[in-house]
Amino acid sequence: MNNYKHTQIGYVLIIALGAAVVMIGNLAVATKFNPGVFLPLAIMILCLLAFATLTVQVNDQAIILRFGIGLIRKSFRLQDIQAYQAVKNPWYYAWGIHAIPGGWIFNVSGWEAVELQMKNGRKYRIGTDDVQRLVSVLETHVQKM
Repeated sequence: MNNYKHTQIGYVLIIALGAAVVMIGNLAVATKFNPGVFLPLAIMILCLLAFATLTVQVNDQAIILRFGIGLIRKSFRLQDIQAYQAVKNPWYYAWGIHAIPGGWIFNVSGWEAVELQMKNGRKYRIGTDDVQRLVSVLETHVQKM
């Protein structure tokens, strides 16, 4: 059993969202805690908690993605994977969870990813700073299927 678990920290996202939280917090103080400031502040804090990290786990059944504190999750059954490969994302693919040409991307930092080609034709890119190890683990697990 060659299970895998790796968490990547999105430092740029943490700095950007942290700065937004500080600026909105200062605005709240400057406006004597105007209630209209609390919604944007809450949204920024929620985004910070939700997207600060991306944890990728592989077990004998699936690849499991968990963003931040776990509010956002996605899993892929290993038996549904047709192929996978290490790829470099172009700069305009950016970070977050969103559609890209031909599929979806899940990324918190950097430009490296593992692309999954599913048997149903869909493609997914999982951003990681541990590409070689993730590919190695997939070689072990996907061959078993």
